[in-house]
Amino acid sequence: MNARKVVKALVPKSLFAMVAPYGHLAEGVVYNSLNGFPARGMKVIGITGTNGKTTTSFLVHRMLSEAGYKTGLITTVAWGVGDDIHHETQHMTNVPMPLLMERLKQMKAEGVEWLVLETTSHALVQYRTWGVPYSIAVLTNITREHLDYHKTMERYIAAKQRLFKLAQKNTKGLQMGIANADDQNGASFAAVTQNSILYGVEAGEVRALNIRMDAAGIRFDAKASDVTYHITSKLPGSFNVYNCLAAVSVGRAVGLSAKQIEQGIAALPGVAGRMEQVDAGQKFAVVVDYAHTPDALENVLQALRESTKGELRVVFGATGDRDKTKREPMGEATARLADKIYLTDDETYTEDPFAIREAVLRGIVAGGGQDKTVVEPDRLQAIKRAFKESKPGDTVLLAGIGHQDYRAMGGKKMPWDERDVARKALQELQKK
Repeated sequence: MNARKVVKALVPKSLFAMVAPYGHLAEGVVYNSLNGFPARGMKVIGITGTNGKTTTSFLVHRMLSEAGYKTGLITTVAWGVGDDIHHETQHMTNVPMPLLMERLKQMKAEGVEWLVLETTSHALVQYRTWGVPYSIAVLTNITREHLDYHKTMERYIAAKQRLFKLAQKNTKGLQMGIANADDQNGASFAAVTQNSILYGVEAGEVRALNIRMDAAGIRFDAKASDVTYHITSKLPGSFNVYNCLAAVSVGRAVGLSAKQIEQGIAALPGVAGRMEQVDAGQKFAVVVDYAHTPDALENVLQALRESTKGELRVVFGATGDRDKTKREPMGEATARLADKIYLTDDETYTEDPFAIREAVLRGIVAGGGQDKTVVEPDRLQAIKRAFKESKPGDTVLLAGIGHQDYRAMGGKKMPWDERDVARKALQELQKK
């Protein structure tokens, strides 16, 4: 057990939560000083929000790379430079300071000009990216999340807003804030910085018009005051319209041409564990997605509903040792939008899995979905049952695990790649 874990075990939880940020701040000062502040000289785009951070980060990274910039990427899913992207093995978006410094030094040595850094509310409050000179701050949206840590929505919003304040303080940067105008908090975020761009479908300086969606992705026109961008993306679902609009706005802020923006967005084939399809020759669709909040689940289910001819089935659970207030709303969302629900375990961490399932089930019952719900604690068995009961034209959504390669169960790490698990289960089913 490392020193931090020992301290965390000995110090009362409430006290540790108060002093931990200052420990991270001290780490930031020390490690940046020892490593020569490796992020200096890079232009950093920080992307925050409840949902869509990772996908937007990938879109911006691909767009800048296609435009010829040496571009670094650090997200929940992966990190790297250009096309040399590595799978993220940590179950966290913003890694510990020593590892962050190591990666930033490597990027600096490779001549990275732009860094796209997915940034969480935890990282901002805890100074876990201290020393990083943000030039552009991007907000995707704000919905209920992490209230186990932040306690109130006001504190959660204030934590996110720190990113925009950091961008404003960087007098050598663009001091640019980019935010979702259709989010009720978007305008207040954009107002923090000297320069701003608001994007949206209902409002904003960059607006999406003529939206078309099908199984192949989305197409729309992004209309700004001086130019119209003809956007084509392989990413499905109306929520990805917003992620693409955020990328368009970043492209405008950086000074890319319309052609560079359009080609860059079109070049991204997809993001691991985000609306990722698993095809083993079966006659129904299987989609793996990281959706683990009520809003994310609703967005993904609505998107799949549009492309599903048969029944929409969902295998999901809620995460242990995390915000308990989102469990019932997650259940209610699935009750409204899915035809069949397979309630199972997600990652239990150290919490009682029965209590987690019961909380989600209360939401399902409140939404009138009890008659279409099966409770199967064993996630593999839940997946197999969903596949066995599926018919041609159906869609099965496996939600919550996404890109991860293990599950935290009862305090232990259990090897688990949802894509591989699904593929093997499908192959086994077809042999019968």
